[in-house]
Amino acid sequence: MVGLPPTPQELRILRKRAGLTQKELAKKAGISQSLVARIESGSVDPRVSTLRKILNVLSEEVSEVKQSAGSIMHQPVISVDLEESIGKAVELMWRHGISQLPVFHENKLVGSIREDTILKKLKEENIKELLKRKVSYLKEDPFPVVNVDTSIENVTKLLLSGSPAVLVNDHGRMVGIITKIDLIAKHVM
Repeated sequence: MVGLPPTPQELRILRKRAGLTQKELAKKAGISQSLVARIESGSVDPRVSTLRKILNVLSEEVSEVKQSAGSIMHQPVISVDLEESIGKAVELMWRHGISQLPVFHENKLVGSIREDTILKKLKEENIKELLKRKVSYLKEDPFPVVNVDTSIENVTKLLLSGSPAVLVNDHGRMVGIITKIDLIAKHVM
């Protein structure tokens, strides 16, 4: 079975994980910087031989680079809108095996919702009524946001300071999420 080639976004993330600029990648792969830029923007589909050169360079570089947030984050970011029901949030958590979700509204991060908060609220309210309420009813502070290049050491500090998750940003877009188990798994695997 042949795997799908990486998307332009995935190539950009891999390049950043490797700690390379477009110019540095181009030089190491023996292609032009403008071609790298066009490939990453999605305006041109590279030939297989060009893609192979790029991936070989990235593979070599990533294995040598100090790990960053981008190297351990999970994709995609599973989230819920502020106006969705708590029932929808619970369904997303259950389906994806996660215990918290970032909350967005009009494409802006506005908070988070966590399973422990929902569970505590069940002591006070009927489950059917609670699940019908909007996420805004139980919204908590948003998770911290770091850049894709942020060191794992800094991500660890944020998670140990009480946040259950850290979101990873790349040029204004949330591209990944890191939880405590991701840090633990990094050391085990």
